[in-house]
Amino acid sequence: MIVAGIDIGSTACKAVILVKDTIAGYAIGPATTNPAKNASDIYEQALKNAGLSNKAADYVVGTGYGRAKVPFADENVSELTCHGRGSAFVNPAIRTVLDIGGQDTKSIRIDDEGFLVDYAMNDKCAAGTGRFLEAMARTLGLTLTQMEEHSANASHAAVITSMCSVFAESEVINLINDGVEIGQIVRGLHEAMVGRVAALARRVGVEEQVIVTGGVAKSSSVLNALAAKIGVTPITLPKDIDPQIIGALGAAVCASEKGSS
Repeated sequence: MIVAGIDIGSTACKAVILVKDTIAGYAIGPATTNPAKNASDIYEQALKNAGLSNKAADYVVGTGYGRAKVPFADENVSELTCHGRGSAFVNPAIRTVLDIGGQDTKSIRIDDEGFLVDYAMNDKCAAGTGRFLEAMARTLGLTLTQMEEHSANASHAAVITSMCSVFAESEVINLINDGVEIGQIVRGLHEAMVGRVAALARRVGVEEQVIVTGGVAKSSSVLNALAAKIGVTPITLPKDIDPQIIGALGAAVCASEKGSS
């Protein structure tokens, strides 16, 4: 059986193809103002990457902010459920999922089958999300990769007291004018950001093992700061796949179960 999970997020679209409960292919692309086209395009790309461009999935599940806009989905499932199921697929020992996405951050506690036990979300502002890092990168005139390099080489972190993008930008400008090294500023931003994520994690209870998903999971500086903040080392990352596809993977897992029932 061929199944697919389509995750239409705020900043990125992801699709995963499962064939007999094995990841056959996946794709990641930018989100636009046309989620239906995004879904179709990323689905076709994932099928192509799986060597199945001339076939269609037997069952498709949509998830993410734009899940209702996936025109060919057989069913829609919440991203909370999908991140839990996808994380358990990657590692059945996972109990805490921290999804740091472009627009929100989720702390999810799951059972031994990946089903939701409890959760907390930061979905009212950009604090602790990829959008926050992107805004700070623009203020500093750096790419996200350059921010990572500066943070890794910093001797210590500057103190950033605000997680509001507007106020944090003012703080960053003041620190620059005071002659504070860029690396120290970036490291301070990373540590301020993970402080918000750690607070969400504590609301649902941090249970080892912990996995971080979403685009921000690609930042080793953020992961190191987060591990220190919540006292869990090491933090799990998906092996051999992009951490950004875990929601789509969970949707594909749900599709596999639904399609075979």
